[in-house]
Amino acid sequence: MRYHKIYPAAICFAAYLIAIGLILGDPTQILPGLWKIIQTEDALITDYVKIAGIGAAFVNAALVTLISLGILHLSKDPLNGYTLVEIGLMAGFALFGKNIANIWPIIFGTFLYAKVRREDFGKYASVSLLATSLSPVVSYVALDNGWGNIWWAILIGAIIGFVLPPLSAYTYKIQNGMNLYNMGFACGLLATILVPVMTSLGADPNVAHHWATGYNLQLGICLGSLCLLLIIMGLFFSGRPIWAAWAGYRRLLLTTGRAPSDYLRMFGAAPTLINVGVNGLIGMTFILATGGDLNGPTMGGIFTIMGFSAFGKHARNIIPIMLGVVLGSFCMHWHINDSGVQLALLFGTTLAPISGYFGWPFGIVAGFLHSSVVLRAGTPVEGFNLYNNGFSGGLLAIVLYPIITEAVRHRKPELQNEDYFDAFEHDSPVVPPPSRKK
Repeated sequence: MRYHKIYPAAICFAAYLIAIGLILGDPTQILPGLWKIIQTEDALITDYVKIAGIGAAFVNAALVTLISLGILHLSKDPLNGYTLVEIGLMAGFALFGKNIANIWPIIFGTFLYAKVRREDFGKYASVSLLATSLSPVVSYVALDNGWGNIWWAILIGAIIGFVLPPLSAYTYKIQNGMNLYNMGFACGLLATILVPVMTSLGADPNVAHHWATGYNLQLGICLGSLCLLLIIMGLFFSGRPIWAAWAGYRRLLLTTGRAPSDYLRMFGAAPTLINVGVNGLIGMTFILATGGDLNGPTMGGIFTIMGFSAFGKHARNIIPIMLGVVLGSFCMHWHINDSGVQLALLFGTTLAPISGYFGWPFGIVAGFLHSSVVLRAGTPVEGFNLYNNGFSGGLLAIVLYPIITEAVRHRKPELQNEDYFDAFEHDSPVVPPPSRKK
């Protein structure tokens, strides 16, 4: 196994999350907090730090991370850059929406899909984890005593997990690699159908808003230390000379980030670790500089950026997107430190390939538009799609791509049918595409 060190590194990351929970929280409240998390309807925005305490929130994130690692290991899923995406994404969203109970029915549904197709679950294990974007649906149906029950929750979750592999493979192609959160777009489409059906049958879901404040110093120290450690490991402890590691990182910055862009397979561990650490610091800096809050959702957003730093994101293609969101705060009737906008600032980097492929001015435009579109994109699905920014990003990618390619740049990246599952099935090194001159 080429990247076998990912497993021990990810276990250390989970241990670090547990340490944060034990040090910053009350250890005696962790088990009651975990039970409260399981009993909570998890529609956006449900900050586990707010409702259950920082200790339970980070322990839940660690446990979900370990569960994800176990599934990847047992299914013999090849380790590559997308594995780091899954680790960052599962840990991040386990701070505000995913928990050790509500992810299982969806994973089981994808397992059934693999069996029906008589294929190895390893091909779809990554998809099953990403599909847990709709885990709030499972929680809602299981906990709403006036409408659903646990058996209906298991059934609906299994259906979600069963239909998302083919749906996400299709949506991947129509976005032309310009939206990194493809599963968010697929889940948004499915939820747009599922939620109206549920409400027609008598369900009455409501958008939530639980948002913790006052943790900037503590979480800033923890996150900053982690990012600096990753940069140091990339420079000094990755088996490459410092100059080679830095040169690899500089080459990485010349890529467009268009999906699929597996930086671990393209450049190796050293440049990827540097990129992960740098991008984490960028995300934290933007949140603090704009007067935002470090809490469950924003830490989840930063962890997601760090995960995708192994698969498409880097400083040159995410900063224009984030600047576009900041620019929107000067024109729109909302404030930059509103909770939804803070999440747009971080998760809006799903559109990083637009900035990387077509140039930074288009990245600013994409971020500017995303900052408003995302605030309304989740309305039809009542906050049930945790990857709401991915849904908004998909809409913008589909609209902006033909406009830019036909009217301005005349560049047409073409995705092949096999590109989607290639990200999950292979771990062999690949040659980076030639850099594009802006």
